[in-house]
Amino acid sequence: MSVLARTEEILSLARSRTPGDRDRLLVAVVDLCDVADSAQIMSAPAVQDLLNSIFMSLVVEAERDIRRRLAEKLAHVDWAPAALINVLALDDIEIARPIIASSPLLDDHDLVRLLIEATVEHQIEVARRPRLPATVVAAILQQGEPTVLTALAGNVQTALSGDDMAMLVKAARRVAALRSPLIRRPELTEDLALQLYVWVGQALRQAITTRFRLDVAALEAVLGQAVAEAHAGVPGSDPTADAIVWQQDDEREEMERRLISKLVAAGQLRPGYLLRALREGKLSLFAGALATLGDFPPEMVRRAMDGEQPEQLALACAAVGIDRSAFPTILELVRDLNGSRPGGGAEGARRALAAFGPFAPDLAALAFRRTMTPRSV
Repeated sequence: MSVLARTEEILSLARSRTPGDRDRLLVAVVDLCDVADSAQIMSAPAVQDLLNSIFMSLVVEAERDIRRRLAEKLAHVDWAPAALINVLALDDIEIARPIIASSPLLDDHDLVRLLIEATVEHQIEVARRPRLPATVVAAILQQGEPTVLTALAGNVQTALSGDDMAMLVKAARRVAALRSPLIRRPELTEDLALQLYVWVGQALRQAITTRFRLDVAALEAVLGQAVAEAHAGVPGSDPTADAIVWQQDDEREEMERRLISKLVAAGQLRPGYLLRALREGKLSLFAGALATLGDFPPEMVRRAMDGEQPEQLALACAAVGIDRSAFPTILELVRDLNGSRPGGGAEGARRALAAFGPFAPDLAALAFRRTMTPRSV
């Protein structure tokens, strides 16, 4: 069938409103992906207008099997509507997998959004995607989900920087699944391998010593000393400690600043992210994101969190668009993570709700700044 005939067939099916023809339209598009001249057909102006106007609604209504077939066929094309690709990337993981793995239409912002909004299964597929950009790698490292970190470590088609490798190696102290793929990474240096040596089993130690031609006797002496210090209670010397070195204050805060900057650039830093950060136990990330959303000095937000008046934190939240109904949960989570601060107890929490109206967010922002600005004597 000629390009013109195929185009007319698609347009004819698109004009029909019967459920059967709508299903046939999607199947026809799926089948076209296997045709040598499909890119020429699908790039035709009339077909592009069709795709951009009604295709989204058709896909949302389509049966799961059709969506799956469509995702498999569209995973490698560059003519599909970007919005459609993003919808399929957020679909059930069996549908989303080929899109996340291969679609050239998913950009850095789309991949970061998947890491923030989608399930862990989707995040794992992002981490497995070949040739990930540095911004996406940074977002994966910042979130610190063990299974996603492990998928990234095993993704040899994505180059990792020295800093990336250092973070993964330090995370391997508590995530045993990271150790084997890290040892196989070409970027692993001798210094990082020495850190891994303390935490891995005998088989992996053999792999490390063989690869780097290390002095086994010297390594065993270092390991014995570390274990002895741990048993003696020397701070920070336990090779199996749960704390991860890469989450220490300075390094963690720098990673959080980088993540917030990427979220802002991608248009993905929204009020709802604040609650997510708290639920993941990331208090400093919450504070940084709140300061960025409200254009507040970070120390001002920190003082509101550490004070005795939860009304101050409520004003900051109201200023960035947090809903009144969400604030009690936010306050509870902040107190849990911040030594019961801000204070004020139940009565303070009740008073804080007055910060949510009735007035515009910009007035709440003004009130917050005035409240938090020290008055001159």
